[in-house]
Amino acid sequence: MAKKKKTAETIDHDLLLSGIDQLLLEASAENEEVPEELPVLPLRDTVIFPYTMFPILVGRDSTVKAIESVVSTHKFILLATQEDPDEEEPLADELHKTGTLARIVQVLRLPNNLMKVLVSGMDVMKIRKITQEDPYFTATFSVVGAPSTRNKSILKTLVRKTREKFERYVMMNSELPEEVLLGFDIDAEPSKQLFYMASYLDLEIDDRQKLLEEKSLDAMFKRLLTTLTSELEVLEVSNKINEKVQVEIQETQKRFYIQEQIRALQDELDEHDYGDPELARLKEQIDQLEMSPQARSKALEELERLRKTPAMSPEYTVARNYIDWLVSMPWGTYSEDILDIDAAQQELDKDHFGLEKPKDRILEYIAVLNLVKSIKSQILCFVGPPGTGKTSLAKSIANALGRKTIRIALGGVSDEAEIRGHRKTYIGSMPGRIIQGIKKAGTMNPVVILDEIDKLGHDFRGDPSSAVLEVLDPEQNATFNDHYLDIDFDLSQVMFITTANVASNIQPALLDRMEIINLPGYLEHDKLEISRKHLLPKLFESHGLTPSRVKFKDDAILEVIRKYTAESGVRQLEQQLSAVCRKIARLEVRSRKEKKRKSSITINTDRIHEFLGVERYRDRDLDKRDKIGSVNGLAWTSTGGSILQIDVAVVKGKSRFTLTGQLGDVMKESAQAALTYIRSRSAEFGVADDYFDTHEFHLHIPEGAIPKDGPSAGMAMALAIMSLITGKPIRHDIAMTGEITLRGEIYAIGGLNEKLLAAQRNRITNVLIPRDNLKDLSEIPQKVKEGLKIFSVSTIEEAFPHVFR
Repeated sequence: MAKKKKTAETIDHDLLLSGIDQLLLEASAENEEVPEELPVLPLRDTVIFPYTMFPILVGRDSTVKAIESVVSTHKFILLATQEDPDEEEPLADELHKTGTLARIVQVLRLPNNLMKVLVSGMDVMKIRKITQEDPYFTATFSVVGAPSTRNKSILKTLVRKTREKFERYVMMNSELPEEVLLGFDIDAEPSKQLFYMASYLDLEIDDRQKLLEEKSLDAMFKRLLTTLTSELEVLEVSNKINEKVQVEIQETQKRFYIQEQIRALQDELDEHDYGDPELARLKEQIDQLEMSPQARSKALEELERLRKTPAMSPEYTVARNYIDWLVSMPWGTYSEDILDIDAAQQELDKDHFGLEKPKDRILEYIAVLNLVKSIKSQILCFVGPPGTGKTSLAKSIANALGRKTIRIALGGVSDEAEIRGHRKTYIGSMPGRIIQGIKKAGTMNPVVILDEIDKLGHDFRGDPSSAVLEVLDPEQNATFNDHYLDIDFDLSQVMFITTANVASNIQPALLDRMEIINLPGYLEHDKLEISRKHLLPKLFESHGLTPSRVKFKDDAILEVIRKYTAESGVRQLEQQLSAVCRKIARLEVRSRKEKKRKSSITINTDRIHEFLGVERYRDRDLDKRDKIGSVNGLAWTSTGGSILQIDVAVVKGKSRFTLTGQLGDVMKESAQAALTYIRSRSAEFGVADDYFDTHEFHLHIPEGAIPKDGPSAGMAMALAIMSLITGKPIRHDIAMTGEITLRGEIYAIGGLNEKLLAAQRNRITNVLIPRDNLKDLSEIPQKVKEGLKIFSVSTIEEAFPHVFR
């Protein structure tokens, strides 16, 4: 459907249009009688006031006919505004009843059946009745004029106030010429003055119509006075803003002009002094800093470019930001290392219990510094479950060395520019996190902690782990190139310490550049000591408790460790102890309110149950009985080791093997391999040949909401099936780990330290491990092996004497 062309009557202030066949009609008779019935001209987007002249563009056929019907006679017409300006063909009831009686002064015919009509408003009128709708509207009307008022003094005051406001409005409005005031007749009737002033205000159509419909001249002047007051306030604010902007522009232009004169004089004299104090300050900083030759050359080059660039140019800001970054780097600034081994030992022991291996590694590093004074940057990687103190240990190392610490969280980082930075040509570009950290530290040899390096991501924006390769390579990081600085920056004196939960998730090339230090989970006695020496003093201070009045018994702390936490670290333990301290604080406040005598509070196991509620983790003592088809496996998880209970059941039916408990593909294959091995040796185990054809096996590992995978449960699953088909119960005080083959051989597994820790934590005394893992026992701390009888096997048959009574 073709779009309608809008030809409604609109105001057009430009009558100087070239037309074809112009017809000029002049109104002649001033006292000509006005007919009782006149054509109505609907106005789309304006309201024409009495005593004013306006040009109207006429395009509708009905309106053209209405103009032609009066242009050759009396020339009077009624002007009424549409209620909806978007209506193309309004109905009679869609016109405002109050309008203006007007007289046609001039008519200019244009192409396409268009007209420009100059009309002169004569008075306010009100339509009584529409007498004709086709081919154009005609109506009877009454001239209401501007309603008079009884109180002349009030009207006189309103006229004077409004006139004063209007004169001020014209003087402040740059869009209105001062000649407007020359045409203002102060001796004219109030109504003429009113509509003269209103015609020069930029009012909305509704406001114009409401002004026309007011019932008295007083009300009209009040509305106009209110509008003028509002417009004046807007103009005052606008003028203030314009003045402020103009002053700023003038200052900028003045500064720019002076700087250009200085540059011109310098070029004329062939001098290179910096007239701008800011540039002179930057030049002085560059001269004083111990920059590398490359960095100094780059800084002076950019400074010279900045000197020749106008301050208003976008390039000026880019160059200025770049130089600011260059001079803010800590060139030649190094913090002095603390080389006292005993002091470093005390600092490390102050905040962390145990963790002997990483502590020894740092003390060795300090010892070497005592001998050679300078060595290449060391890259250590602390790997361990959450809550074992990896990040806090790295901070303690920085304190022990007397160096500044910068922590950079890499978890979820997937943009290479986060490491290397953006090119300085981009809007909002800045250096990468490494350079930002060096600047924040203020020294060239801080300890930079790259936290959660195993959780680096990658996407279409690049692979940040590849960017970290250069940072962590001692052979390359002396010339690290950040995209923003675009110069070689020396990172060789920076000590990098990374942390990770799972070493296998780290890119192999990146893993090869780091020295892995495993932080195993804590045993119960470790957690007890950590609670007493570190956690409780810190919690007492943060909760406003007095250590002399609050006593925690050892069995109470152990109850929290065993019944309310299940972790390798101490994060959950701290949360539970914090909950106990909050309960104690509440009791303290209540006793103060009741003005009771202060007494000490002893926390025992009963108090722990009272404060923390129902135990969150069931006691393993409830399962301390031998069972058929049920065995304890040892599993490694990201939070440390855990006990994996494996249950097998059998029912009559067709040959079928069901595996449940959200097992991964590798674990399912291990279970299938275990069953196949037993079936292949069924005659030796005294099982009928058709037993597996007439029975269905169901292997289930509880806690089905937790995904499980890996081959290390193969031996445990095979022994559970063997127990079921032979009817022999498996000892309850034994746990095992090992991968099984189709020939019944047991292969080595990983995570042995965490698995032994899980056995000790759950008070299991006997552990079966693959014989190939015997060599790993020397790497495991003695405290992890205490209380455990560790048996090694190379085949499943060797496990029978240890498992079955």
